[in-house]
Amino acid sequence: MAFDYDLFVIGGGSGGVRAARVAAATGAKVALAEEYRMGGTCVIRGCVPKKLMVYASGYPDIFDDAREYGWDVSHNGFDWGHFRTRLHSELDRLEEVYRDLLNGSEVEIFDGRATLDDPHTVRINDKTVTAKHILVATGGHPVRPDMPNADLGIVSNDIFLMEKMPKSVLIIGGGYIACEFACILHGLGVEVTQYYRGAQILRGFDDEARGLLADAMTQRGINLHVGTNIVEMAPAGEDHGGPTPTDSDAAMGASAKHAQDIASNPKSDTDKKAKGPIWVKSTNGNEQVFDHVLFATGRAPNTDGIGLTEAGVEIGRRGEIVVDDYSQTSVPSIYAIGDVTNRVQLTPVAIREGMAFVETVFKGNPTKPDHDLIPSAVFTQPELGTIGLTEEEARDQEPIEVYCTSFRPMQQAFAGKSGRVLMKLIVSKESRKVLGCHIVADHAGEMIQLAGIAVKMGATKEDFDRTVAVHPTMAEELVTMKEPMRTA
Repeated sequence: MAFDYDLFVIGGGSGGVRAARVAAATGAKVALAEEYRMGGTCVIRGCVPKKLMVYASGYPDIFDDAREYGWDVSHNGFDWGHFRTRLHSELDRLEEVYRDLLNGSEVEIFDGRATLDDPHTVRINDKTVTAKHILVATGGHPVRPDMPNADLGIVSNDIFLMEKMPKSVLIIGGGYIACEFACILHGLGVEVTQYYRGAQILRGFDDEARGLLADAMTQRGINLHVGTNIVEMAPAGEDHGGPTPTDSDAAMGASAKHAQDIASNPKSDTDKKAKGPIWVKSTNGNEQVFDHVLFATGRAPNTDGIGLTEAGVEIGRRGEIVVDDYSQTSVPSIYAIGDVTNRVQLTPVAIREGMAFVETVFKGNPTKPDHDLIPSAVFTQPELGTIGLTEEEARDQEPIEVYCTSFRPMQQAFAGKSGRVLMKLIVSKESRKVLGCHIVADHAGEMIQLAGIAVKMGATKEDFDRTVAVHPTMAEELVTMKEPMRTA
């Protein structure tokens, strides 16, 4: 059977675009469909805009420190309108970069929603095409809890489209997205309250690291409540004595230039109505009115309504596409990568999975994506960088030594601040390999990228010890800790 394409990619995020380009470089005829904006979650409504907001939110600390270091500086507050305009201009530029890369690779682009008719047939709008191989890279989306009036809240997609900066926000959740936005919005001058139903934020990360970060967030002024959840929410002023909703400075909307973003983005429903003040009752008995409630309570794969089940693709209990070690689904001609498979929800991982797919299918070199020892960072203030096993995971696996230090870094101490950093290594007693590295500090993301190389290579504690320290730095502590803090 002759096919229109050797490969049809559904989804224009980082993983799908990389797979399409690399496959096209082998001489394959490739097409890609994207229903919203090229770049996917990371570029348009995730990593990139979030990191730019992280940078923006850090300037109050920089101004404060500068004065302590002798600089005569002042600031008159944060101009969200100016920043938002610059932000969306940058996202527009990056989207064009993605399109140019695809065009330069001779990948045919379809702007529209693609659905599967059968294992080799894709429908985009009113057009039907066939492909020998189909790669699903549709990503995921944030979800709201199943409770009355949950539609009054916003999700992470909506943050970047706010017309005006709110005065107050309640964040529901304790994962990395919740904690990052708590720090971002606090840094931009918003009064932030955060509820998390668990005993401590950042479940799954090292206990000592997440405890220090929770303390740091509280000291900064974030009103963090663990063991707390939302019970009820409603428009303020309905039947519970709250203020009547007004056209407040927190009203949601979109600039004229980006109104189409909200209306056309199927993962955001901010356009349904303006979000006025919201009355919230929590499990601790507190009743309070917030300008916004941000749900950061998880993400779900984008598998609904694209014909996967009809084509015979197995879907898991969490809505994910079930794949084997080579990203192949239960239908031999259909593969899937990235967040839609719910394996490791990180952009660089989706890219690696896409490249492994091309090696396997188009280069005749069966390649499994490597999901072991992946470094990652939480862009809070301070940041958390991590790779490998937590102390808790490691001690359940084998006897370990824990090398750890916490201190006030030079820059903070000179400025009279009390913030502390953490440097921590988890070491196998038997093999002496560093099983895990955890850093809580400014620029921890940059540090863990470099430490991750050593851990991935299987470096031992003695390898770290043989490395001469770069002085004076925070990271030198990683190679100067001589005695274990504890063993387990």
